[in-house]
Amino acid sequence: MNAAVEIGSAKGSMSERPPADASTEARLEEIFEAHYDAIWRTLRRLGLSEAQADDGAQRVFVVAARKIDTIVDGLEGRFLYGVAVRVASEVRRRDPARREIAGEEMLAGLADEAPGPEDSLLADEAREALDAVLGEMPDELREVLVLVELEELTVPDVAELLSIPVGTAASRLRRARESFSEAARRVRARLDRRGGSR
Repeated sequence: MNAAVEIGSAKGSMSERPPADASTEARLEEIFEAHYDAIWRTLRRLGLSEAQADDGAQRVFVVAARKIDTIVDGLEGRFLYGVAVRVASEVRRRDPARREIAGEEMLAGLADEAPGPEDSLLADEAREALDAVLGEMPDELREVLVLVELEELTVPDVAELLSIPVGTAASRLRRARESFSEAARRVRARLDRRGGSR
């Protein structure tokens, strides 16, 4: 994803809000530059297609632009992840059939991301397996797992973002890890049957 291209389109959408002073604009641009790629990647891991992730990331930053004065310094990432989870959830609810296509697109696009044929074979299989495993998980478990394990947020932070008790977040994480382990075993077995263990 090209953040330089995206910042222009996101800024264009942000112009719908009232004009801000130069320091607010600079802060917003800094937040965008620091977090865009991670937010886009999170939206993909939460089951959105590339096009949906593009639109979703733009929506996340439009919300950030509107609420820039309420975002606590140093906690911008937490704010953005919370918005991203809500955006992904809304997109999945609105268009469940598109979700299946998103998973197929995610798997089809993986080969293009790899640098070299031999070294990348295992990396491709690992990404494919991760996406397949995440795609099999219920949304509530996948959200917690992605935010804790892939985006490295703490369980209390995730609980706050999702507006659930810390105990519930911890329980979902435990169940997500169990579900992930079981699904990973199934995916690994399929890969082994397909081409033998590498």
